[in-house]
Amino acid sequence: MDFDPLSTAEKVGGPRVNQFSIFLANKVGALMSVVTLLNSHNVHVVAISVQDSADTAIVRIVVSDPESVQNIFTEHEIPYAVCELVVVELVEGATELGELLAALLAADVNIFGSYALLTRPRGRTALALHVEDNECATAVLSSHGFTILGQSDISR
Repeated sequence: MDFDPLSTAEKVGGPRVNQFSIFLANKVGALMSVVTLLNSHNVHVVAISVQDSADTAIVRIVVSDPESVQNIFTEHEIPYAVCELVVVELVEGATELGELLAALLAADVNIFGSYALLTRPRGRTALALHVEDNECATAVLSSHGFTILGQSDISR
């Protein structure tokens, strides 16, 4: 029996969005070549974070079609890692950030990273969170009235 972690996680623990972390040479055009490759397969980057160092850059992306990206990266020998994110809709935009952070703090949920989406699912701001405990964060934020988005909400 085949196991599909991308679809199974959403069915078991609620909405899930996967982040791909890739390591690129810190040189002009490296990121553009990856984005061009993805776009040529009709896959779009919907969120991005880049951290650079002297030699390499760690690029974290959320894409419109994660299943295809795994195949593309494998086929083109692009090393990557995948982790799950919690994506939260902010109906009122930035004014809700304090409430979101307070809810996570009260539940003692550690935030490892965060970035906004380039797209506006349902016309609203959305924030991607890499947290220590996805289940707890999802439950706490839902109980505080936040909507947790899944891959189907952010894909075109």
